Amino acid sequence: MRPRVCAVSYLNTVPLVWGMMHGEEKGLVDLSFAVPSTCADRVVDGQADLGIIPVIETERNRFAWVRGTGIACRGAVRSILLIAKRTLNQVRTLATDTGSRTSVELARIILARRYGSEPALIPMAPDLGRMLDAADAALLIGDAALAIDPASLAHPCLDLGEEWAQLTGLPMVFAVWSGRADIVARGYERLFESSCRFGLANLDRIIEEEAERRSFPEHLVHQYLTRNLVLLLGELEYQGMRTYLKYARMLATPVYAQANAI
Repeated sequence: MRPRVCAVSYLNTVPLVWGMMHGEEKGLVDLSFAVPSTCADRVVDGQADLGIIPVIETERNRFAWVRGTGIACRGAVRSILLIAKRTLNQVRTLATDTGSRTSVELARIILARRYGSEPALIPMAPDLGRMLDAADAALLIGDAALAIDPASLAHPCLDLGEEWAQLTGLPMVFAVWSGRADIVARGYERLFESSCRFGLANLDRIIEEEAERRSFPEHLVHQYLTRNLVLLLGELEYQGMRTYLKYARMLATPVYAQANAI
């Protein structure tokens, strides 16, 4: 029986699943797509066996994870942006894109540890204007963040991958292939890594097709997929992941404790 695999519908996941869509891994899994938080929920409720799941959800649900591949950065990530209309140490409310709880928790960690701010969260659809009307700052993730030009904004914009690197000196891991321990134990490392390597070997095609499909400038997609993202994970990434989870546990109210609201 083929495993049911839920992938993320954002640009950052395309190279990871390229082999499952077009390579030798095609037909080996039943592949579906969703935003990160929904992908995690599908694994929780049994609609999927494995998913590319926000790191905070592996903690919340005590999932095991498949080593070797995921979504990470070693500096600026470009697709996780915090835009503030007030001085960062005075941010009291944060409008959060509901798509990824890991990014919400990362924003809380950065604001608390670097700027001494602990804002209340306001979950909203990713519309920057409405978010800033409702809150002191806004968090955009994934394609919604890629769709705006940080240099053109009237307000300061933080790249949370870069902020994390400055805080810790470590990579930031946003999502990993994850699921129940008994399913992960069946051994999917080779399948996921092979699919990812096939994607990385075909980036020219991915960049051309995805730029057109998502109406992004080709140079933006090229830079994002070749310079911002890290998809093959090593020990340094896992050190960053462990540090992130440690910091998340230290927050007064971890975001996974508020999952029904976010």
